[in-house]
Amino acid sequence: MRSKLLRGLLLVVILLVAIFGLLAILAEPAEPHPFFTTGPPRPWVIAHQGGDGLWPGNTMFAFENAAELGVDVLETDMHSTADGVLVLMHDATVDRTTDGSGRINDMTLSELKELDAGHDWTPDDGQAYPFRDQGITIPTLDEVFTAFPDHLFNIEIKQAEPSVADPFCQKIREHGLADQVLVASFGQDALDEFRQVCPEVATSTGETDGIKLLVLSKLLLEAVHSPRAQAVQAPEERYGLRVLTPRTISASHNRGMEIHAWTINESDDMQRLLDMGLDGLITDRPDRMLALLDR
Repeated sequence: MRSKLLRGLLLVVILLVAIFGLLAILAEPAEPHPFFTTGPPRPWVIAHQGGDGLWPGNTMFAFENAAELGVDVLETDMHSTADGVLVLMHDATVDRTTDGSGRINDMTLSELKELDAGHDWTPDDGQAYPFRDQGITIPTLDEVFTAFPDHLFNIEIKQAEPSVADPFCQKIREHGLADQVLVASFGQDALDEFRQVCPEVATSTGETDGIKLLVLSKLLLEAVHSPRAQAVQAPEERYGLRVLTPRTISASHNRGMEIHAWTINESDDMQRLLDMGLDGLITDRPDRMLALLDR
């Protein structure tokens, strides 16, 4: 009886090993994409909202100053207006950052352009508001693409409805930036739709993609994973679990994906994560990371 049980267990182990081997052979790593293969040397300084810790984020003022600093990638967030114009703002409403109130989807571009996008930015918890009444407005995607034709962009799709996949892809193609844009989203459906509409543009992992890779890396099984993304973008911790570890970084690289951490603002944290082998950091304080890299 015992020998039969051992033979049965051995057969199961052999079968599992064979299945794993077959899946590993069939699984393809992420294909190299020009966004990464022709980009600047790593690690990348990715200016979150153009550097929201230095000036009003997601504004032309922020992007101009971040580019002047010498950041590698301009990171931003995208919504659409009531009249279908793609604009750059983090929140679904204008309440937190401007002198207005309401949902972006319910406002026209002309209504948004009347708002002061520097109104609520403060460096000292409300003691001063140095960018009020300076003519800083909410930018459109068109305006930013036109102003920075040679830059790399990391753009997060914020809204699920109405879909922005088609107009977003059209704008990327219209400006000839298919090799200069990396698209992200917390909404897996929005990300999947964009991939279908615009397969030539690089994407990062969505939440579902990221969880799958994290679980497989913990089990040392990432070899069976065929990524749909070219990059992993994740916080150091999520839901009480440590996400960014040497194992996760190794697993991402093994599957042909670069890995970036968000949102890292303190110099000590930056150095610690870079020492782990990350390819880039998304940060509100690109000045600190540039100083750390002696750039």
